[in-house]
Amino acid sequence: MSDTPKKRVTKKSAAREINTVAPIELHPDHVLALVEGRHPDPHTDLGQHAQDGGFTYRVIRPLATAVTIQRADGVDVPLSHHSNGLWHGWVSGDGSAYTVRAEYDGSPDFVADDPYRFVPTLGEQDLYLWGEGRHEQIWKALGSHFKEHEGVSGVAFAVWAPRAQAVRVVGDFNNWNGPTSAMRRIGSAGLWEIFLPGVGANQAYKFEIRTASGEWVTRADPFAQFTEVPPSTASKTVESTFEWTDTEWLTARAASNPHNGPMSVYEMHLGSWRPGHGYREIAEQLIGYITALGYTHVEFMPLAEHPFGGSWGYQVTGYFAPTSRFGHPDDLKYLINELHKAGIGVLMDWVPAHFPKDEWALANFDGEPLFEHPDPRRGEHPDWGTLVFDFGQPQVRNFLVASGLYWLDEFHVDGLRVDAVASMLYLDYSRKEGEWYANEYGGRENLQAIRFLQEATATAYANYPGIVMIAEESTAWPGVTAATSGGGLGFGMKWNMGWMHDSLSYMERNPAWRSHHHNEITFSFLYAFSENYMLPISHDEVVHGKGSLLHKMPGDQWQKLANMRVYLSFMWLHPGKKLLFMGQEFGQPSEWSEERGLDWWILDQPAHQGLARLVGQLNSLYKALPSLWEFDNEPAGFEWIEGGDAQNNLVAFIRRDASGNPVVGVFNFGGNPLNDYRLAMPSVGTWREVLNTDAEDFGGSGVGNFGAVVAESVPWGGRDASAVIQVPPLGGLWLTLDK
Repeated sequence: MSDTPKKRVTKKSAAREINTVAPIELHPDHVLALVEGRHPDPHTDLGQHAQDGGFTYRVIRPLATAVTIQRADGVDVPLSHHSNGLWHGWVSGDGSAYTVRAEYDGSPDFVADDPYRFVPTLGEQDLYLWGEGRHEQIWKALGSHFKEHEGVSGVAFAVWAPRAQAVRVVGDFNNWNGPTSAMRRIGSAGLWEIFLPGVGANQAYKFEIRTASGEWVTRADPFAQFTEVPPSTASKTVESTFEWTDTEWLTARAASNPHNGPMSVYEMHLGSWRPGHGYREIAEQLIGYITALGYTHVEFMPLAEHPFGGSWGYQVTGYFAPTSRFGHPDDLKYLINELHKAGIGVLMDWVPAHFPKDEWALANFDGEPLFEHPDPRRGEHPDWGTLVFDFGQPQVRNFLVASGLYWLDEFHVDGLRVDAVASMLYLDYSRKEGEWYANEYGGRENLQAIRFLQEATATAYANYPGIVMIAEESTAWPGVTAATSGGGLGFGMKWNMGWMHDSLSYMERNPAWRSHHHNEITFSFLYAFSENYMLPISHDEVVHGKGSLLHKMPGDQWQKLANMRVYLSFMWLHPGKKLLFMGQEFGQPSEWSEERGLDWWILDQPAHQGLARLVGQLNSLYKALPSLWEFDNEPAGFEWIEGGDAQNNLVAFIRRDASGNPVVGVFNFGGNPLNDYRLAMPSVGTWREVLNTDAEDFGGSGVGNFGAVVAESVPWGGRDASAVIQVPPLGGLWLTLDK
C-alpha cells in the first residue's frame, strides 16, 4: 500500500486543500503503541487534530484497502496508509464532525463514527470528587452508560485502574479486538475513558488492562450494572426504560421513622423460594403470600451479582449489578415497585466485608492489589477464602459507599442489612497470633473500617430519609446503633445475636430441663435497650447441619409445633424488630438448601396450616398494637410481671406504647398446663385474650380462658391487681385491657 498522499477534491471541497500538508510524523514506537492499543492517551494522536491551518486525521483500520474521512460538511478526505493499519490525512480549514469509511477486499464497506474524535465524557467534577474519594453517585460516571454525546448515540466506558500502563475495552461490538478501542487515561486518580458510538444494549464487554509488568489481563467492569448469566463472566451494557410508580410509598417512607415503627421481616433466598421464577414472574405470588401473612417487609439475601450460587450471594463480584440469574435490572425494579405498591418494604443484604478471589473480577484488578488490602494480614479472610477491602484507600471506600447508595437510589430499596460487620471491626477477627498486626494505637480495632461504616451509614441516612441501615454484628461492640456524631457506627438497628443464641439454646432443651436454664430465656431483657435491636431467626440458623427451626424443637410432632408456636409468640412480643427466614412460618421440616425449593407440600397438613395462620395473626396483632413497637428502643416500653418462675418454665411481661396502653404476655415453656395460675396484672378489669397459641385453629389443644381474664384487686407479685388464669402447655397468651 502506497504511503504517498493523494489529493481528492469533492463537490464541496473547492475551497479546501486536501492532503497538501503531510501530517506530523510520529515516532515508530509511538505508532506501534497506538496500533497495538497500548498507548496511555491515544486520543492525543488519533482522531482529528489542528495542524498548519487545517486538521490532521489519524485512524486505525487494520486490513482495510482504503479509508476515507466523510465529514459532516460534505468534504471527503481520503487517508493514506502509514503503517501497521494506521491511516492519516490532512484538510485545510475548520474541523467537523465526521465518520470513517473503510473498504475491504471481498467485504462490504464499513462506515462508523470515530471514537477518538470525542471529548471526554467524564467532567472535572467527576475527576475531582473521585480523586477525593467523595463521589456519592460514582456509578453514574464510571462503568458503561448509554448517552447522546456531541449529537451521537453510544456508550461511554470508564474504569479505575491507577497502575495500568494501558486499558482497552473489548466486547461484542468490536469482535473482542482490543487495539481498536484503547482508552485514554484522564485526570490524576487513575481513571480511563472512551466513548464508543453506535454500541447498543445487551452487549457483553470486559476491560483489557496492561499491568505495570507489561502483562495483559482481562477484567469484568467493577461498576457494571448488568452482567452475563453466571457462569459466564462478562459485563453487559444496559439501558433502563423502567418508570417507577411508587411515589406514594416513597413520600410516606420519607415522613416515617422505621426505628420506632412496626417491622416484621420475611427473609428469603429468591432462587429457592419458587425455583425457576425470575424477578417479574415471582412478583404476584410473593406479594400475595407476604400480604396474607402480614409481614411489613421482605428481605432478600444478596441480589448483587455473584459467580457461585452456593455462596447465596455473599461473595459478590458485581457491587452495582443485580444478578442476571433472575432477569434484567428493570425486572428487579418491577418487583420492588410492585411490592411498594402493595405496601411492603424491601430490605436487601449488602456485603462490603469481603469479596472472592476470582481474577476476572476485582482481585488484583490492575495487576496488583487494588480493591483489596495489599498485606494478607489485612487483605485476606482466613475463614471464607476471600479478600478484604482496603478500607483506608479513599477510592475503595468511595466504591463501597456508592454501592450502598446505588441500591437505595436506583432500586428504591428501603434498607440495607450489612453482612459480617464484626469481621470488619476487628483486625484479629478469626486470626491467630502473628496473622494480624495492630492499629497505630496498638489496638485490635480496624480504624479504617470503622470510618468506612460511619461514612456509609451517615451518608445513607442523610440522602434517603426513612430508610434503615441494619448491622449483622455478633460481638459486644459498643455503639453500633449510636450516632456517628458521638462516635457510634450510625446503624439504625443491630441483629440481636445474643438473644438468638440463648433463646434457641433454651428451646432446644427438653421442657423437663428448661427450669435449670431459665436465664437463657430471660437474660436478653437485661440488655434489650442497649442498642436498637432486630431479633433474627435467619437462614444461618437452618443450614450446615443445624436443621430446620421445627426440628430444633424437642418432643413429638405435636410438641415440636407447640414449641414453635410459643417461641414465635414470645419473639413477637419481645422488644425488637422481627425477622424470620422463609419456610419457618409454616414449620418447614427439612434443613434449607439453595439447591431446591421449600417444603410447600407440608402445608397439606392442617397442623402446619395452623402454624402459618398463627404467624399471620402475630403479624396482624403486631401492626395493630403500638405497644409492641412504639417504645421498642426505650426501657419505658417494658415491665416484668414474672421473670423468676423457673420451676414452672413461665415468663410474663408487659409492653406499653407512648400512651401507656399495656399488652401482657404470658409464656409457658413447660409441657404441662398451668391451671388456676395466679398472675400479677397491671390493673383490675377485663383482659381480652387476643392471642392463644394453643387455640385449636392453630393446631393446639384448646386450653385457655374462654377469650378473657378478669383481674381483681388482689395484690400479688408487688402489684395491686392479679388474676387467676389458665396457661396452656407450651403455650403463649397475649392479653389486652378492655376499655
